[in-house]
Amino acid sequence: MNVLVVVLNYRGWDDTVKCIASLKKQTYDNFKIYLIENNSQDDSVEKLTPIVKNDEDIIFDIQPTNTGFTGGVNIGIQYAIDNSFDAVALFNNDAQADKDWLTKLVKSMKKTSASVVTGLLLSEDGETIDDAGDVYTMWGVPELVAENKPAHEAPESGYVFGATGGATLYKTSLFKEIGLFDEKFFAYNEDVDISWRAQLTGHKIYYESSAIAYHKHSATSSKIPGFTTTQVFQNLPLVYWKNVPLQLLWPIGWRFFLAYCMFIFWKTTQGAFLPAVKGIWRSWKLFPHALHERRSIQKSRVVELSYIKSIIWPNLPDKNIKRIKNMFIPGSAQNTVK
Repeated sequence: MNVLVVVLNYRGWDDTVKCIASLKKQTYDNFKIYLIENNSQDDSVEKLTPIVKNDEDIIFDIQPTNTGFTGGVNIGIQYAIDNSFDAVALFNNDAQADKDWLTKLVKSMKKTSASVVTGLLLSEDGETIDDAGDVYTMWGVPELVAENKPAHEAPESGYVFGATGGATLYKTSLFKEIGLFDEKFFAYNEDVDISWRAQLTGHKIYYESSAIAYHKHSATSSKIPGFTTTQVFQNLPLVYWKNVPLQLLWPIGWRFFLAYCMFIFWKTTQGAFLPAVKGIWRSWKLFPHALHERRSIQKSRVVELSYIKSIIWPNLPDKNIKRIKNMFIPGSAQNTVK
């Protein structure tokens, strides 16, 4: 299986250098790296050029404008399609891969025939879990499986609802069928959207616990105050409007409305009211786009409603329950997830 690993750099060249070094140590040898410099407007080009110069296994693409995570990785995915790669792996520049990471993903993809295979993403120090696959809940809110739990409590391999866009292997045939990432998302929850679209068209997503990578959480987004809040408030409704089947719009919708309001209240207590409002406004502006996309997405659905119900988590994510307790019972959730 010929793989293209896409890495997107934005104002994080120091992390990117470590990332590329870890990818160069992979035991899997049938792959190339597509490194995209997403218009950082700093010294990234100068710092990254020496590590890619004269390396035939690294393609260095310097972009004139910043198109966000979605626009950036779409460039790499399109390159993979145009150059007949069998699969494309998306890998965050603030992550480092275990030497067998890609080998394990490819082996699992061949074994399961899944269109998407994700691995175990640990914290930078390897002590806690950052992601072990994604779930989508009846509250219209996604959650990272086993997030912040000790690494030794990682779940066993198995099929999951979704996969992180930060360390996952995708068959290029999937993108040929369902399209690339929705660039209106720019960043955040675009991977939830692509997981929904894959599931609705009958593609399976698998979590492989032996494919391990280490993630320096929010290394890029933390450089832009309020960015994460704005993007999450913008994109959560887009995921719901575009992908939730008609029969589930109300059962999920009323819960999502309550959860969304609670998020607004929580962000207000955190001093992030304005970024939240900015995201809400942007979301409403994108409502016509979501409806337009919804028509084609729902028309292409091939799975039964019973299957969709079976892969949706019934409860509110644990971290949000902790936030609610902390809002109304101060001190009850000492380790509230940020």
